Amino acid sequence: MGAARDAAVGAVIGSAVGDALGAPFEFGPAGAFTARFPAPGAGGEMCGGGGWDRGEATDDTQMAVHVAESLLERGGLDPADVFARFQRWAAAGPKDIGLQTEDVLTGGLPWDAAAREHFRVNQRAAGNGALMRAATSAVYFAAQGRRATMAAGRRLAALTHGDPAAWEGTALFHELVRAALAGEDPLAALPDALTHVPAEHRERYAVVLDPGWHPDDATEFNGAVWPCLGSAVWAVRTTRTFEDAVRAAVDLGGDTDTVAAVTGGLAGAVYGYDAIPARWTRPLHVPLPGAGRRVLGAAELVELAGRLLTPQRG
Repeated sequence: MGAARDAAVGAVIGSAVGDALGAPFEFGPAGAFTARFPAPGAGGEMCGGGGWDRGEATDDTQMAVHVAESLLERGGLDPADVFARFQRWAAAGPKDIGLQTEDVLTGGLPWDAAAREHFRVNQRAAGNGALMRAATSAVYFAAQGRRATMAAGRRLAALTHGDPAAWEGTALFHELVRAALAGEDPLAALPDALTHVPAEHRERYAVVLDPGWHPDDATEFNGAVWPCLGSAVWAVRTTRTFEDAVRAAVDLGGDTDTVAAVTGGLAGAVYGYDAIPARWTRPLHVPLPGAGRRVLGAAELVELAGRLLTPQRG
C-alpha cells in the first residue's frame, strides 16, 4: 500500500474506529475511558454499550459513507443528491441523529434552503454535525488542492448547518487531511490554513488550534464545532501514536463519538492504516439506514477509501 493510499485508508478507517470506540462513552465524564481501560494495548476497548453493539459505528460514519457513495456514483459533488441520501437515512430511523440535522432533513424544505432557513430561525447552527462526517470527502477532494478541498468542505457542511462557522471547521479539517495525504505535517500547515479562513471566523479557530490550547480551556461543550476540532488537533499534537490520540480524545468525555471520529480521521491520515490496532478494526461495522440492510465492515471501508482516492490520483 503506497503512502497516499495508506493515509487515505487511515483517515476513513480511523474516523470510523474513533466513532465506534467513543460511542459507549458519549455524554459521560472526562476520564471514564481510562478508568475502565487504564493500560494502552491491553484490549477490550471496543466494548459497546449505551445502545451500541461492539464495534458499531454511529451516525458520524453512516453519514460519511453516504457522502462517499454520492461522490463516487455522481462523479463529484452533487449537493442535491447528498441531501436526498441524508433524507432517506433520516427517514429510515437511525439509532442516533443530531437534533439540528434532523430538523433540517425532515423539515420539508429543498436542499438549498433547509439549513439556511433553520439558521435564520434559530440563529444557532455551529454544532459539529458536519465536521463529524468529513473524513471521506476530505480524502476525495485532497488531490484537488487547498482551495478546492476547503470549498468542498464548506459546501457539504452547508447542507445541514447554516452557520458559516460550521463550514470553516469542516474546511479546515479537509485541509489538514489534504496536507497529510500529500506527505506534509498537517499541524505545521495550520498557520497557513488559517489564513484561508474568513476574518470573522479566523480568530476563534486560531485560539482552539493554538499549541498552547487545552480542551479544558473550551468555553463551549465539545459538541460545538470549535472545541471539537480543537480537541482533535490537541489529541494528535500531544500524543505519538494513533491509539494514544484516540484514547485521549475519548477520555475527554462529552461528545466522545464525534471528537474521537474527528481525531481518528486526522490521526489515521497522519499515521496510516497500518498504525490502527487490528483489535479495533476487526469488530468494526457500519449499518446504513436508508440503503437497504447493508452493513459495511472494515474490508468494505478499506475498499471505499481506495476508490475515493483513485479517481483523484488517475
